[in-house]
Amino acid sequence: MRITISLFLLSLFTLSYAKAHCFIGGVSYLEQAINEEQKINQLILFVEKTDAKFIRNDVEYSGFDAAKHLRMKREKAGSKIKTANDFIDQIASKSSVSGKAYQMKYKNGSIINVRDVLYYELKKINAKQVGLHMGLKLTKSPAC
Repeated sequence: MRITISLFLLSLFTLSYAKAHCFIGGVSYLEQAINEEQKINQLILFVEKTDAKFIRNDVEYSGFDAAKHLRMKREKAGSKIKTANDFIDQIASKSSVSGKAYQMKYKNGSIINVRDVLYYELKKINAKQVGLHMGLKLTKSPAC
């Protein structure tokens, strides 16, 4: 019985020390989390840096030009867009003029709706955040 209690207390101490060490010795997980606006910016940067062509209303654009267009639409939408999901569904998925879906055309010839591509990227962004919250980030400071 004493051994069980001692092990329990040791594990509590270890857990408390590890949590305190996270905040004292490294960046807290709260500081690592990104907000929705940052997620939207990461999605736009993804479009900007892609080597795929962005198809809008049957015309191909570079990732740079597509990102410029998405930023303009984002700015016009203002406070209507509160989340990265809102951004994908209401701004980055289709033309507000024609209603045609935006697409990405890759070098191998495949064409995929931008909505699907951005939701996949958003899943990666969110998964990275989950990893950060669980202490799975490689860092120079002690792991939490």
